[in-house]
Amino acid sequence: MTQARVESTDESRARRQAVSHLLQEVGGGDRDAFDALVPFVYDELRVLARRQRRRWKGDETLDTTALMHEAYLRLVDQSAPQWVSHPHFLAVASRAMRQVLIDYAKRRHAVKRGGGRRQVSIDEVEDALLARGELGEAHSEALLAVEESLCRLERDDSLNARIVECRFYAGLTIEDTAEALAISPATVKRRWSIAQSWLYRDLSQPREAAG
Repeated sequence: MTQARVESTDESRARRQAVSHLLQEVGGGDRDAFDALVPFVYDELRVLARRQRRRWKGDETLDTTALMHEAYLRLVDQSAPQWVSHPHFLAVASRAMRQVLIDYAKRRHAVKRGGGRRQVSIDEVEDALLARGELGEAHSEALLAVEESLCRLERDDSLNARIVECRFYAGLTIEDTAEALAISPATVKRRWSIAQSWLYRDLSQPREAAG
């Protein structure tokens, strides 16, 4: 191992330890600890924000900085949150960003369509998730359909819904997802497969168009 790699590994380990310590302090109710935490995770939060916004490309939405700011306000507003690990914090932050964008999109569609949306096809959903085809209003409608399906999954199996959030939205690895949710990697792999099949079936079901 080269000296540079050793230093990089040591810095990474020290950073993770600092993050873990600050998360404990935040969980203990120390409001100042959250402000101290942000510089350590800023780059990761920016990556998360860009990933979330990329799915809405082609639709008028918040820029990356505004999204991070809105998510920050939602996170800091929590009272003594129990973020048990670095991956868990990133999963929660990703969820906050996603909800900011979902709420923003719902408000825009409510104004445009008087509160209703048309039924979207599974092909449109797949194109939206993979950022294929024409982007814009139909694209965001498909993403809203995915969000509604995820809410139904949460009512059916909340753990599977959390796994989808970690893997699909936060981009966490199998191992980091397992750490974030305090389950085994084998459980993540098995339930991730089940959750994807559940969502595909749910999104394929014909539903009465809103509006």
